[in-house]
Amino acid sequence: MSRRLLKTGLAITLAATSSHGFASGFALNEQSISAMGTSFAGRSSAADDASTVFGNPAGMARLKRDEVSVGAAVIHAKSDIRHASGSSPAGALAGSNDGDMVPDTGVPMGYYVKPLDEKVALGIGVYAPFGLMTDYERSFQGRYQADKSYVRVITIQPTLSYRFNDQLSVGFGPTFNHIEGELTSSLFTPLGDGKVKVEGDDTAVGFNAGVLYEFSPRTRVGVTYHSRVKYKLEGNTKIDAAAATNLAGKYDAQLDLTTPESVDMSITHELNDAWTLYAGSTWTRWSRFKEIRVENDASTLPASLNTIVEEQNWHDTWAHAIGLAYKVNKQWTLRTGIAVDQSPINNTDRSPRIPSGDRTIFSLGAGWSPNEDMTIDVAYSYLQEESVDVNRSSASRGSYNATYKNSAHGLGASLTYRF
Repeated sequence: MSRRLLKTGLAITLAATSSHGFASGFALNEQSISAMGTSFAGRSSAADDASTVFGNPAGMARLKRDEVSVGAAVIHAKSDIRHASGSSPAGALAGSNDGDMVPDTGVPMGYYVKPLDEKVALGIGVYAPFGLMTDYERSFQGRYQADKSYVRVITIQPTLSYRFNDQLSVGFGPTFNHIEGELTSSLFTPLGDGKVKVEGDDTAVGFNAGVLYEFSPRTRVGVTYHSRVKYKLEGNTKIDAAAATNLAGKYDAQLDLTTPESVDMSITHELNDAWTLYAGSTWTRWSRFKEIRVENDASTLPASLNTIVEEQNWHDTWAHAIGLAYKVNKQWTLRTGIAVDQSPINNTDRSPRIPSGDRTIFSLGAGWSPNEDMTIDVAYSYLQEESVDVNRSSASRGSYNATYKNSAHGLGASLTYRF
């Protein structure tokens, strides 16, 4: 019993977040509303506004005036859970399977770019590269396998770009990343359900680098590298309503976690004065996420419980996207795109915390420029995942089996001002 209590409580890894963002694993794509309209095709080559600080810092060299861009996206997700069955360590378990475990989530972003001359530009960005949340209902049938999970990573990125000539520019920026997370798990005891709550945070440094090459005024390609970031989350584990186990109390806990590096490659081609085609692919090294390893500082517990390990064994993924923009006139630009994105999760280790499968994303967007100084961008995306099965069973936590069909709607808006 005591081993189950700690293992349930300390599994706070970022992988405990929602699978309903618009990127694989626990990554977020919503760092640019203009790019959202084309399903993020051409993200590393478009350099349409100040959000290029994230998409490709080399693209800042294309901006001729100071720019400020602020925006946010809202994600509304839903899961259709079918064929569910579950048990507690004591036997069969009844419960609900509503599938509304992801609260509506907002993702903010903000950027500023200042060209110093024709070659050098400075910029700064604030955005969320990883995050989201799950919060199952109190009576969820699989509550001993998963309950509430929350994570947020906020990044600040000061950036420099340099343009060598009319064709080649490069950019680089260190990233200062703050992560915080919370996990609340239901807990089975002979006296009834209890709760285990884990909290932790850390700050770590990475970087973002990019290259942009313009074959002609109408065609350009870009490559962006987002580095891995190593965190050492420190916090505590609080166990309530577990008096029968003699483990009630608060314990210091530590978790090492590395968010993966990614490479984004894309091309932007202006077919004519009205039509622009975007295409791109992103590789993410999710294979770094092999296990959850938590170091627990609890002098009152047996030494064998001070290190808890849970296997994950994720694999690397590819995402591919194609998009199109149509410039109606000087004021209006319309966008659309489609993307396919692999899930990094294998069928054996999938759990109710991340019931994710391969996904397809459809997007629409528009940009309105009432004058040369201001642009308002809006975008809508619809995500649909393949059906996936969750089959989890252990003597200490019971079992939960179900089929998940996930979907999500995303709506975003941003304002760009030039001066």
